[in-house]
Amino acid sequence: MNLPELKIGKLVAQVPIIQGGMAIRLSTAPLAAAVANEGGIGLIAASGMGLDELRKEIRMARELTGGKGIIGINAMVAARQFLDLITTAAEEGIDLIVAGAGFSRDIFAVGKKYGVEVVPIVSSARLAQTAEKLGASAVVVEGTEAGGHLGTQQSIKEILPEVIEAVNIPVIAAGGAVDGNDVADLLKLGANGVQMGSRFAASEESNAAPALKEFYLKMTQEDIVQIDSPVGYKGRAIRNPFAQLSLEDNSPKPTVCDACLKKCKRNFCIIRALTRAQQGDTETGLIFTGANMWKIKEILPVKEIFRRIKEEIANI
Repeated sequence: MNLPELKIGKLVAQVPIIQGGMAIRLSTAPLAAAVANEGGIGLIAASGMGLDELRKEIRMARELTGGKGIIGINAMVAARQFLDLITTAAEEGIDLIVAGAGFSRDIFAVGKKYGVEVVPIVSSARLAQTAEKLGASAVVVEGTEAGGHLGTQQSIKEILPEVIEAVNIPVIAAGGAVDGNDVADLLKLGANGVQMGSRFAASEESNAAPALKEFYLKMTQEDIVQIDSPVGYKGRAIRNPFAQLSLEDNSPKPTVCDACLKKCKRNFCIIRALTRAQQGDTETGLIFTGANMWKIKEILPVKEIFRRIKEEIANI
């Protein structure tokens, strides 16, 4: 099987793979740049960053790619700073903006003003159609196999054909892909590209602390749970003491609030919980995961991840 290019507006990725923008600070400049250097699309996870920090990360990614390759950001619509983050990224000349955990109309005005490709994350054909009408260059359709915040309990293989039938813009499939065979399966179903998060979270260039990466490798399929996020969505996570408390509706309530979300259920502080995990606290941190993270048994450099994906697909 030959890998097609992925065209999103004026952008052309030689390899149809988008690296998921994993917050907080798992997807930073070194990871995004490494993916872009391999011909894919690298995303910086903007949520939880300050505006100056985001500018620094974008500029670092450009430096690491020599100004070539495709670099985007992922931002959480539910974040209070969402509009400031995407505007800052657009001012820095980012190539595309991917937005999830909610749906925003503001993003399209920013995209049009700055000439940035806009790619909303959707979980239904109806929302994909709305995105297309508003000016989306492509959509990422996430199934329930995806990590982090979930917009649906339907499998990606059920939703994907419905979305492809409903729109005339590129459709990128997300949820459960960790190797070349998974990528090929989704491309065969008609996806124009595939977004992968878990595989890149467990890469050498990921900004996850070593203790978190080791935790990924030790998990089993039975460790995967869905918790209730303060954002208002279910979240797919790895069972640990923190996740267990959340499942029992007994997680520690915030004592200090940064008002980071537009609306918050205040069952726990998600920014701090995700940050603790990123820094290696696997006991009291919230560890988001895709449904197939348990299949990953090695921490690999991005170059090797791409080599294996290409080799697996070539042999199909």
